[in-house]
Amino acid sequence: MSENQYQPPKVWTWKQGGAGTWASINRPVSGATHEKALPVGTHPLQLYSLATPNGQKVTILLEELLALGVTAAEYDAWLIRIGEGDQFSSGFVGVNPNSKIPALEDRSVTPPLRVFESGAILLYLADKFGYFLPKDHAGRTEALNWLFWLQGSAPYLGGGFGHFYHYAPLKIEYAIERFSMEAKRQLDVLDKQLATRRYIAGDEYSIADIAIFPWYGALVLDGIYEAAEFLDVKSYKNVVRWAERVASRPAVKRGRMVNRLTGEPASQLHERHDASDFDTRTADKHQD
Repeated sequence: MSENQYQPPKVWTWKQGGAGTWASINRPVSGATHEKALPVGTHPLQLYSLATPNGQKVTILLEELLALGVTAAEYDAWLIRIGEGDQFSSGFVGVNPNSKIPALEDRSVTPPLRVFESGAILLYLADKFGYFLPKDHAGRTEALNWLFWLQGSAPYLGGGFGHFYHYAPLKIEYAIERFSMEAKRQLDVLDKQLATRRYIAGDEYSIADIAIFPWYGALVLDGIYEAAEFLDVKSYKNVVRWAERVASRPAVKRGRMVNRLTGEPASQLHERHDASDFDTRTADKHQD
C-alpha cells in the first residue's frame, strides 16, 4: 500500500514482525522480556551502553575526566547489543526503566545510584567531579541551555531525519522533506551560535559540546546517515570548524571507540575495563 493510500485505523494495533530495522525488537509496552543480571566490574562507575551518538556522549566525558587525572571517574563499559534486545533484560530495566542506552550505575555511593538518559548522566558527572560545566551562574546556565537544546533536538535528527532518510524501508518524500528542513534549521542555529564562539556555550569546552558533537559534529564530518552531501553540510563552516576541533581531542577519539561495533576493527573497543584496553583489546587484536 502506498503512502497516499494509507489511512490510519480508528484504533492503532501492534503488527508484530512489521517492516524496518527494529520491527522485531521494539514493542509498545515497557518492562523486561527476560531475566538476566547485569555484569559488574571493579570500578566505581558501571556503564551499560553502545556507541550510538547518545552512548558516545558519556564515554567521551569519562575519558575527558580521566585525561584530567580524575581517577574516581574510572569506569567499566559493558556492551549492550540493542539489536539483540539486551536493553530489555531485567538487569538493564532495573537501571533504566525506559530500556534505552546509555545507563550508568554509580557504585561509589551506598546504595548504588542509577542515572539514565544521556543528558542527565552528563550533568550528573559534571556536577559530581566539578569539570566541564562553568562554575559561574551565567556560564552554567548557557551551557545547560545548549545541553537541553540537544536533548530536544536530537530526536528530530536521529528519529526523524536519520530514520526516514537512512533507515526506513520506504523513502517517503513528505517525511524526508519535513525532517531535512528541520535538520538544516538546527545546523543553521549552531552555525550562527559558533560564528563568534570557540565552543558552543562560549570559550570554554563543556558538556554542551560533548552532548552535541556525536550528533551534529558527526553529521557534518559525514560520520552518520551518509547525508553530508544531501544536507550540504560544508556550507555550515562554523559547525565544521568546531566539529574538527572537538574531533581532534585525544579523549574524544578514545570515547568514540568504546562499545563500538562498526567501522575499522582498530577503532572498535567492544568493552572498556582499563585504560590499557585501547592498546590491547581493540577488535583487530582481540576476539570477544
